[in-house]
Order: sequence, then structure tokens, then C-alpha cells
Amino acid sequence: MTNGAHTRVVSLVLPVYDEEEGLRAFHAELTRATAQRPDLAFEFVYVNDGSRDGSLDVLRSIELADPRVRVLDLSRNFGHQMAITAGIDHARGAAVVVMDTDLQDPPAVVLELIEAWEKGADVVYAQRRSRRDSPFKRFTAWLYYGLLQVFADVEIPRNTGDFRLMDRRAVDAFRRHRERNRFVRGLVASLGFTQVGVPFDRDERSTGTTGYPLTKMLRLAADGITSFSAAPLRWITRLGLLSVCLAFLGIAYAVAQKVFWPETTVEGWTWIVVAVLFMGGVQMLSLGVIGGYVGRIYSEVQNRPLYVLKEPPAGPPYRPSGNTVEEGVGAARNVSST
Repeated sequence: MTNGAHTRVVSLVLPVYDEEEGLRAFHAELTRATAQRPDLAFEFVYVNDGSRDGSLDVLRSIELADPRVRVLDLSRNFGHQMAITAGIDHARGAAVVVMDTDLQDPPAVVLELIEAWEKGADVVYAQRRSRRDSPFKRFTAWLYYGLLQVFADVEIPRNTGDFRLMDRRAVDAFRRHRERNRFVRGLVASLGFTQVGVPFDRDERSTGTTGYPLTKMLRLAADGITSFSAAPLRWITRLGLLSVCLAFLGIAYAVAQKVFWPETTVEGWTWIVVAVLFMGGVQMLSLGVIGGYVGRIYSEVQNRPLYVLKEPPAGPPYRPSGNTVEEGVGAARNVSST
């Protein structure tokens, strides 16, 4: 065993939303996996994101049975990205791992992320090599990451979710990003540092149903594109130029028809209707996209808290000082002597 004062601490941030049925099995599996690294101290930060079932009661019982567990209880459902943010804000380890609690992300993969971190990576993301989902889910995921590749200004690795490890240096940089429309994997990708991927095979959900139906996935995709790209605004400009060119062609045709073939000229109501509908559609589309950006500005200037806890968690949040191994950045990877 290593000296307790110099044991490296790894925090696991675990957002929970209506996972009552599978929480005990998940924690047991996570405990078995992390027991393979007795040289590390683990902290399990469960974030109850306004669950409607008995998830909080299960978490409280796990917290009583395992002193490494800390439970954050949000006052309502703030969403997956906010729950992750709350957990990261209160994680105290030299490295922080974010993963879901439905056992689709195998706890054993956490050890592989830690190994890559110990070799020098600042951010280690779990990259799905295969996934046991429906054909529709796989197609929408493929389309989702394809859109991110095309539109996002930041390179976001394909087939990755929020399952990743961040070194304390990356965590402290992430915590300085406080925008409300959060896309965590994009924010982490934008940090830079040394980022590597660890491939894994994603399992099926152990219990319950997904917390990300199609509507939430579409909203998350919109957050990813608009948070890290001005491409929609550029496309509006291009569409406006195209409509102007088409309008000039239409004007030239109408003038030529009137000058050279006046006998075939009709009243022109068709052209008017087409022009009005086309330009009206372009204008409405443009206003919709611009309105999305204006709405984000409105949300940011309100400066409301990102989340609210029902009660303070046990223990103070992490405050970096660099005085101990678990708080220092460079020393965090050094293996203590036994």
C-alpha cells in the first residue's frame, strides 16, 4: 500500500436520472473494477439530476455503506450536461472520470483510461468501437457526428460521448467555461492539451430507458453546432447571395420577355407568387437561425446559476493549491513508492 498522504485520488462523476433499478448493480461493478488499483484512492460523485423514481434513496443508502461516495442532489432536473458540470465542480481528484450509470459504459474501461493518463495524456476519451443499439439509433448517431464534423470549428472525435478522463489541469480549465448552453464533449475538445482515445465496445442498457430520446439528441446536436461554429450564419449569407443571383436572372428573363416577345407575356402572377414564397422562406429561415443565436445571448446575459443543490454536499469542493500530490498537476502522475 502507498502512504495515505500521497495516494493519488481519482474522482468519478456519475450523473443519475431515473436509474433506481440498476444503481446497486452498477456500483457493485464499479467497485470490483476499481479494486484492481489498490494504489489509487477513488471518489465516487453521484449527481442526482432530479430523478422522479427512488434513485435518491438508493444513492443515500450507497453513500452510507461506502465512505468514498458523495451524493449531489440537484433541486430539479437540469439536464445531463449540467449534472456533469455539477459533478466536475465538486470532484476533488487529480483526475476526473465522467461516465453514465446504465452500464453501457463498462466500468472496467475506467482502468484503461487511467493507464493512458498515467502515460502522459491530459484527456482520455472512450471511443466506441461497436454499439448494441437499434439501426435507427446507429444511423442517427452516424448523422449526428457527421454534422459535427462538417459544421463544428473544433474537431470533436467521432463515436465519443461524455465518457472520458480529464487531468486536473484540464478540469480546472474546463471549470472556467460557464456558458449555459453546454456541450461538454465539445468544450473538452476545445481545451487542447494532449488528448488520446481508448476504443471500447459499448454494451446495452442494463435497465430502464434512454435519457436521450430523439428530441434531446436534436437539441444536443444544435448545441454542439451553434456553440462551436458560426457556420449557420455563413450559410445564411451564401443562401442570400444565391437568392440575389436567382432574382437577377428572373428580372433579366422578365425584361427580355417584355421587350422581345410582348405578345406572349402573361399577367405575371406566377412569378410574383414564386418570388414572394421563395424570398419569404429565405427570410424566415434566416430569422430563425439568427434568433437562435440571439436567444443564446439572452440566456448568457441573465447570468443565472447553472444548477442548484438542495443542500450542501459533504466536504468542501476541490480548491487547487499544488501542495499535495493529489492536488498537484505534474506530480499527479508520479507513482508513489510502496
